[in-house]
Amino acid sequence: MLKLKRIGIDTYRDNVAFIARCCTPYRPEEFQAFRKIEVIHDGNRLLASLLIVDDETIVGRNELGLSEQAFKRIQKPEGTLVQLAPAIPPRSLDHVRSKIHGHTLDESQINDIIGDIATHRYSEMEIAAFLISSAGFMTTDEMLALTRAMAGAGNQLNWDAPVVVDKHCIGGIPGNRTSMIVVPIVAAHGLPMPKSSSRAITSPAGTADTMEVLAKVDLTMEEMREVVKECNGCLVWGGHVNLSPADDIMIAVERPLAIDTREQMVASILSKKIAAGSTHLVVDLPLGPSAKVRSHEDALRLRKLFEYISDQVGLHIEVSVTDGSQPVGRGIGPVLEARDAMAVLRREPGAPMDLKEKSLRLAGQILEFDKSLRGGKGYDRACELLESGEALTVMERIISAQGRSQKEYALGTLIHDVATEADGVVTAIDCYRMARIARLAGAPLDKGAGIDLFKKVGDPVEAGEALYRIYACVESDFQFARSMAGEANGYAIGAGL
Repeated sequence: MLKLKRIGIDTYRDNVAFIARCCTPYRPEEFQAFRKIEVIHDGNRLLASLLIVDDETIVGRNELGLSEQAFKRIQKPEGTLVQLAPAIPPRSLDHVRSKIHGHTLDESQINDIIGDIATHRYSEMEIAAFLISSAGFMTTDEMLALTRAMAGAGNQLNWDAPVVVDKHCIGGIPGNRTSMIVVPIVAAHGLPMPKSSSRAITSPAGTADTMEVLAKVDLTMEEMREVVKECNGCLVWGGHVNLSPADDIMIAVERPLAIDTREQMVASILSKKIAAGSTHLVVDLPLGPSAKVRSHEDALRLRKLFEYISDQVGLHIEVSVTDGSQPVGRGIGPVLEARDAMAVLRREPGAPMDLKEKSLRLAGQILEFDKSLRGGKGYDRACELLESGEALTVMERIISAQGRSQKEYALGTLIHDVATEADGVVTAIDCYRMARIARLAGAPLDKGAGIDLFKKVGDPVEAGEALYRIYACVESDFQFARSMAGEANGYAIGAGL
């Protein structure tokens, strides 16, 4: 037996165990031939990579150290006695090898793979092998099986209501924080909208990051239910309620490898919505030269994939192709995006009109799911709920119910204005580059970091006039962002009329 010891090392998603080279109960050299070990306690097993330590002040000869992630997952206190055993590779890896060799997988094989991924039995290399082999080709039956398997791997919510609505944007457009406006509008009408959102992985902010400026987002399932019961809606972090956990794990591997196939995207999004208990869904599909979807043909194909899978799983879906030619709103980064969303809800004179109009259109589409509204009246009803202040009242109620943020987040104190060198008119804004600059500035890790846009497409500019302002909280981030903006600021300026 070895005594558990918590090692304060962040190993991201990987389970890592540490054993002393002078370990008494085991000979560490015997485990070096195995890539992983199993940590065993009362019949429960945790799969982990093993590292051998020479410093006994880190791990003693009768101890087994676990990284922060592994320690949380084993859910046992320090000092608990555990045993070790060589890990048996997951049998589902045979299915991955089959996929690599060009074979089509059936539903049971995909279930096996997703089950092992969700329980952290795969290394990142093995996950990457599955993702890349699937990116090469995936049939519609495989895509359907993947969606169902991911939806069934974690918690599933049931709201005991005939219509439970949701919306999702496929991403890629900075500042597109419509959910924080749509949810209170729809909830004010009376339709339940339990919105579970993601945190940013490679973008400057996710909805959860931005909502966290205003309220607590890491709610338990029971807390989430209570908020929805009280307010008809919520804006929470989906990762905390363990919806489609295999999807979160795979996304973390997909992003660095730039794997973003349409089939995997559809399975990812819809698995989350099925697990969240949604019955009706609006998908925001931005189309633009620097968006994820850049042609009408690609948009049509993606819409058909969404519709096919939704039909098979009994989810009513509407896909809305929207303008993805430039960022939405003015702010890019949590504090700035929260400012924009609340400005729209408060009906402030300077609120960004593009964010307001897009949110009203999406909210109107969702309200059309209510059979009591006559066709085409959803948009009018959305405008009414926003302009009357009812949506703002509901948003304030949601913030209070989730737990108002106890921290006052301020904008970064390191500021740099990026100016144009020529007179003319803004003809294009590169969404991808703007997101990268904001990310380098420190967003979303520093909620006050990001970019405040002064000019949008169609606006006239004069040489020396500021296009946008960079905010940062840390000097190194500030210099990184300034350097990238100096190389190319992301704006195209054309001749004026």
